[in-house]
Amino acid sequence: MLKLSTPLILVNLKTYSQSLGEKAVHLAKIAEKVAEDTGVCIALAPQMSDLHRVAKSVDIPVFAQHVDHVKPGRGTGAVLVEAVVEAGAIGTLLNHSEHQLRLVDLEASLLRAKEVGLKTVICSNNMAVSGAAAALGPDFIAVEPPELIGTGIPVSQTQPEVVTATVETIQKINPQVVPLCGAGISKGADVAAALKLGTHGVLLASGVVKASKPEMVLRDMAEHAK
Repeated sequence: MLKLSTPLILVNLKTYSQSLGEKAVHLAKIAEKVAEDTGVCIALAPQMSDLHRVAKSVDIPVFAQHVDHVKPGRGTGAVLVEAVVEAGAIGTLLNHSEHQLRLVDLEASLLRAKEVGLKTVICSNNMAVSGAAAALGPDFIAVEPPELIGTGIPVSQTQPEVVTATVETIQKINPQVVPLCGAGISKGADVAAALKLGTHGVLLASGVVKASKPEMVLRDMAEHAK
């Protein structure tokens, strides 16, 4: 498997119809080809029902979109970290703005993910949440102002002060945590701007998933990430 590294382009497939089932596999193979051609790490977070089929189809890192802190046994409907590992994921998103967690649940889920060796990306909506998240010790924190998610208006270019302040806060509290940014990232220039602000990659979704030519978009992003 291609190793998880930075700069990182992490594509969240969300629950878009364009990334359902075999369409998810198709997008994953496009991402794998671009990653191999450019040497830039591209990872995917498919829908839970597609996690196994995507992971077994490609050699790029695959993340779960969420995990819960339940342990094997009772927990109907929960996402078990052991099951995510078994499906082939190497990491998980936590606290996405579309699936926010209470701090106590976030910490518990993070600890369960660490128990089985999953890499963790905590999503945050502002500097204060990023600071609290950094204290928990995840591998990555992705700051995403929710008002820009899915808009095509990149946080890295329209709210650079949010990104730089968040990076500074994360580094002050826990310099081991790798900062990412997301929301509105849709082209290579957005990725380049994010890296210049001190992040080590981006988390995005619709900019690739809903693009008419996702391979072209990913190549543009990867080239600007070098």
